[in-house]
Amino acid sequence: MKKIFLFTAVLFAASSPLQAQQKQTLKKVIELQMPRTIDDDMPGTRGASVVWHPLQKKYYAVFAGNQDYPLAVFDVTNKLMSNEELTAKHDSRGLWYNPAKKEINGNTYADNGWFKYILNYEGIPDSSVVYVEGAHQPNEQSVAAYHPIRKEIMFLNGSTVSLYSEKGIESDSLVDIKWGRTKQTDKADVLTTETPDDYNNTSLIYTGIKAAELGFLNVDSKQIELYNFKTGYLTKELKLPADAPAEHTFNFAFANGIYWLFNMETRVWIGYK
Repeated sequence: MKKIFLFTAVLFAASSPLQAQQKQTLKKVIELQMPRTIDDDMPGTRGASVVWHPLQKKYYAVFAGNQDYPLAVFDVTNKLMSNEELTAKHDSRGLWYNPAKKEINGNTYADNGWFKYILNYEGIPDSSVVYVEGAHQPNEQSVAAYHPIRKEIMFLNGSTVSLYSEKGIESDSLVDIKWGRTKQTDKADVLTTETPDDYNNTSLIYTGIKAAELGFLNVDSKQIELYNFKTGYLTKELKLPADAPAEHTFNFAFANGIYWLFNMETRVWIGYK
């Protein structure tokens, strides 16, 4: 009887929430050195986003804060492909790739709308067009992420994820995030309207991983947490190296299967996988 009980206990432990395969330690795999130095004019400080264009096979990285801050284009090996004087063209916040339109789109500060980059034959943004005018996001600093299956733009809004159509119309649907709680361990309703103090409060990511579609940066715990889009519960923890930069605003993205954090001192986007 004792042997049977022991086997049952071991089996239960192996199937418990956040078991071994639900926790992972990430390693640095790539760096993107943004152009300009802090001594140059309009260098930018905070990284807004990194996005991957699967047809161009290029990364696009941009600063938040001003239309004259740098926009940089890199190839898959991290080689800078764009001129160092290339600018964001908008007071950018989020960037995303729209697979149906094969475009790099983005949202801006406050009520400056959503835009798309017009790429030249080398895949470098020559110009841009605002295709949704006005404010279509929860707050001035919201950083967008794209849900390609639902074809909706997502924003972190306190403790919920707000959804907007590609025309900028807010959806009645939203996702309530159960911060740090799994479905198995959640024993009581916890009503939270604000993003907890230990998390990045402007940025979220879409991973495409089933039941772990949404990602948030836990700054204090130095980990990226993945949540189920349907339930809002925590399903996976990705531990970051001790020296990984982690900020409470901006500086967090996901592109080409890589988790990105921006080091504001070295001006480098660091990719982890």
